[in-house]
Amino acid sequence: MTGWAWPVDLQVRLVEEPLPAAEVEPVVTQVLTEAGVDLTDAFPEPLTDEVVQAADIVITMGCGDACPVLPGRRYLDWPVTDPEGAPIAVVRDIRDEIDAHITELLVSPPST
Repeated sequence: MTGWAWPVDLQVRLVEEPLPAAEVEPVVTQVLTEAGVDLTDAFPEPLTDEVVQAADIVITMGCGDACPVLPGRRYLDWPVTDPEGAPIAVVRDIRDEIDAHITELLVSPPST
């Protein structure tokens, strides 16, 4: 894994659709903490039209038609395995896959 220290000031908002879980999965918290991600104040929240409108790029991870789509937004879909109930080794692989997607996005942003 290349780590979670990307070379830009990146603001990320983690949202879930259709309804967020009550808390971040403990195994997800563990593997993100291992990578140096501070989740002290993190909590899942719904993906709303307001969140989409405020985003430069909306990245979905398999929510399909349940995600709101607004004109003028850039959308990317990163199909990744659902970490719910997965063993920690699988969740680490998911974390690393997402990290690779983010790194690729920063190196080669999608055209508008």
